[in-house]
Amino acid sequence: MIEILKHQAGQVEPKDRLVVGAAQIAPAWLDRDRTLDKVAATAGQAASEGCQLVVFGEALVPGYPFWLEHSDSARFDDHAQKQLFSDYLEQGVVIERGDLEPLCEVARAGAMAIYLGIVERASDRGGHSLYCSLVHISADGAIASVHRKLQPTHEERLVWAPGDGHGLRVHDCGPFRVGGLNCFENWMPLPRAALYGQGENLHVAVWPGGEHNTADITRFIARESRSFVVSASSLMRQDDVPAGFAPAAAMRQSGKDFLANGGSAIANPRGEWVVAPQVDRELLIIAALDHREVRRERQNFDVAGHYSRPDVTSLRVDRTRHSTVRFDDV
Repeated sequence: MIEILKHQAGQVEPKDRLVVGAAQIAPAWLDRDRTLDKVAATAGQAASEGCQLVVFGEALVPGYPFWLEHSDSARFDDHAQKQLFSDYLEQGVVIERGDLEPLCEVARAGAMAIYLGIVERASDRGGHSLYCSLVHISADGAIASVHRKLQPTHEERLVWAPGDGHGLRVHDCGPFRVGGLNCFENWMPLPRAALYGQGENLHVAVWPGGEHNTADITRFIARESRSFVVSASSLMRQDDVPAGFAPAAAMRQSGKDFLANGGSAIANPRGEWVVAPQVDRELLIIAALDHREVRRERQNFDVAGHYSRPDVTSLRVDRTRHSTVRFDDV
């Protein structure tokens, strides 16, 4: 059980109300199964608190590759880095194998949707590359979309492959339509526009952790889109690094207690904080959102509606799942 922070909302009609949770937890770093157990327990706690949607941070399962910036990770053909990648690959989430089925059952039992950041070992791309993926599990326990991060950021490119547009999708969740992006994708105008154009009015932004990431962009997206924005971050303490992990000493030389201090937050469609960024502890943020706030703010600005000019500017999105091979069997 983790600490709960509840935002006390005013009176909201049931037809306009959605209770959301942002779970700021640390992984059992680089241990897929133990981390999934922790995610499932936290999701169960969220369901027991009445959440209809709960969101977890980027790459939470099995964890963000924090060693990259602290070790000589860009050295080509280096045995130590090869071994680190091999171990990371072995802990990747294989959706087709059923790795997420226990979490799907938690969603099904609690009638609660889930957004979860995973490091996906993609069977449809040969099974030996990793993708930073954001998975949406619907309230009936089905995996409704898997969005692979379009462009890994900086050193992430040493372990994660670039994704495609297949997962740029939105999902109905109570009175809202929800979509999500990974980390720095949230700064990319066109992927945001792809979600806005599908009617998104609740945006999920997931992060590996850090108030420096969430403090500005959460409120910016809310004001731009006139939507609620839930930023969910992971947490990573120095103590979460296993003692036997090869680059552990180099990672601790930074002197920082936190490799990722959280920063999970929720903003309303005016760009105001519902819950300001929370740091330095594991917790479950719970808030009741009122769809009327979206409708009110769209009166003077609707980025994909009355304040758009599709005759002048428009966006084309390729949502095929890219592959290197296609078989046309008779």
